[in-house]
Amino acid sequence: MHGRAGVRVDAAVELPGRDVSVGAEWLAPRWPEAGVGALMTTRVGGVSEGPFASMNLGAGIGDADDVVAANRARLAAACGAVPVFLRQVHGRRVVRLTDADAGAGGVAPTVHEADASVTTSPAVACTVLVADCLPVLFAAPRGRAVGAAHAGWRGLAAGVVEATVEAVCEAGRCRAGELRAWLGACIGPRRFEVGADVLDAFAAGPQAAAGTAFTALRPGKWLADLAALARNRLAAAGVVDVSGDYLCTVEDASRFFSFRRDRVTGRMAAAVWIAGDRR
Repeated sequence: MHGRAGVRVDAAVELPGRDVSVGAEWLAPRWPEAGVGALMTTRVGGVSEGPFASMNLGAGIGDADDVVAANRARLAAACGAVPVFLRQVHGRRVVRLTDADAGAGGVAPTVHEADASVTTSPAVACTVLVADCLPVLFAAPRGRAVGAAHAGWRGLAAGVVEATVEAVCEAGRCRAGELRAWLGACIGPRRFEVGADVLDAFAAGPQAAAGTAFTALRPGKWLADLAALARNRLAAAGVVDVSGDYLCTVEDASRFFSFRRDRVTGRMAAAVWIAGDRR
């Protein structure tokens, strides 16, 4: 299918153990939840050039402002709601978005400093930017509320996933066990080399690392599985319906931006919205 801006956005193909569409430019969860839309962009489908080619959605990182605005307008058209971008700081703060955040039209400015957002308004799309960090999207039953979290290792260790679960449950009047969660593409477990500071942040000392989301690599270094860490946090919070695929942003340069791989690069977006007024 095609977004209203002409960007191809395929629905997911039914494949065992996978949650993405084969050959599609953008990703989408296989949620059966009525009244909820969700997607994650890739680097394909925009008008940026050079290291930002082509669907860069990150402002203030070296790409031309008018080009970023054009890409964001394409995202808004595909969503049918205004993507509300955050000033992400690798923390755990969650902001509640309302109709007022949609602004006067076009693309809403960045006004909230937070790493997650929730809403009950069909006018806005909860949106996070990523280029190796993990995006986590949430939907309450019958589309009563949705949420998006930016989960790098710092935010994940600080509790951004748990805080977003709590906020979506409160807004959607439901329990954690009723939520659906989807994990987008992020740096994969073969590429995420970390030190003891990251192990300590997750209360996993060197002796406890074996058999967890950390794999010993060499003295003082481990490989971390960011998606597995998020799944562990979701399970502990009571979320049982968790989907997603282990797609590595670092390893697939043709499809994904990656800050760790390229340093100067674009940003992708993961967005979730209420498709129609279901309040």
